[in-house]
Amino acid sequence: MNQIKPLNWTPKPGVGLTVIRREDGGMNLTFTDLSDATINDWREFAMEHLLGADRRTRNLYDLRGVKEIPEKAIRMAVEANSDPSARNIRVAVVVADDKVAEAIRSVAALALAGTASAMKIFTDINEAEAWLARPLDQIP
Repeated sequence: MNQIKPLNWTPKPGVGLTVIRREDGGMNLTFTDLSDATINDWREFAMEHLLGADRRTRNLYDLRGVKEIPEKAIRMAVEANSDPSARNIRVAVVVADDKVAEAIRSVAALALAGTASAMKIFTDINEAEAWLARPLDQIP
């Protein structure tokens, strides 16, 4: 039986991020803003979790509440996603609309080619969940 890893996350005032553990052992991260405080807190949290990444997992990043994604946030996400520790992670990113999805794709297109994790951008949360639900041995 697999034990679910502790989340080790505590909400902080002024940070637009909540994190819950998924039933499959991954995480759902929901963003309400992408201020410097939020993206810095997320980066610290993400890098800490990457250090302990020891099995295949699924993470869902819900950015539907964010209407504009700063290039700085995209670049930080690409950097974290490129870490070799991310090789066992499947990441679904859900955004508000196609305009936001295309903005992310345009900034990240070249950098994402060498990422370690399997990542896909969605505008429909049900499609994202269906993709995450695929067997983990079918990464990407």
